[in-house]
Amino acid sequence: MPPRPLTRLRKLCLALPEAHEVEAWGEPTFRVRNKLFAMYAGAHNHHGGGRPGVWCKAAPGNQSLMVRAAPQRFFVPPYVGPSGWVGVWLDGAINWTELGDLLRDSYRLVAPRKLRALTDES
Repeated sequence: MPPRPLTRLRKLCLALPEAHEVEAWGEPTFRVRNKLFAMYAGAHNHHGGGRPGVWCKAAPGNQSLMVRAAPQRFFVPPYVGPSGWVGVWLDGAINWTELGDLLRDSYRLVAPRKLRALTDES
C-alpha cells in the first residue's frame, strides 16, 4: 500500500534544514525557526473542502500562473491565498518531485540566509 499523502508530505518538509512540525488549527504545519512555509489541510476539515491539500508560500505572481495553468492540481487557499500562497491537491496523481520543489521554494522564502544556503548545497 502506498504511503498516505501526509506521510510523504511530512518526509519532504522535515528533510529541509531545521524544519519542524507544529500542530496548529487542528492540522500539521511545517516551519523553519517558527516561520510557516507549509500547512496541511485534511479532507476531513473545512479547510480541505473534502480533499486533502497542502498550502505553501509562493513567490509573487506564481500563484496565479500555477492556478491558471493547472486548476486540477493547484488552488487559491482560504486565509493565506490573498497573500500569494498556493494550494496543491494531495489526491489523485501527485507529482512528488514537483511538490518537493515547491516546498523547497516556500521554505527558501522564509528561511534565514544561512539555512537557505544549505538548500543550495543539496
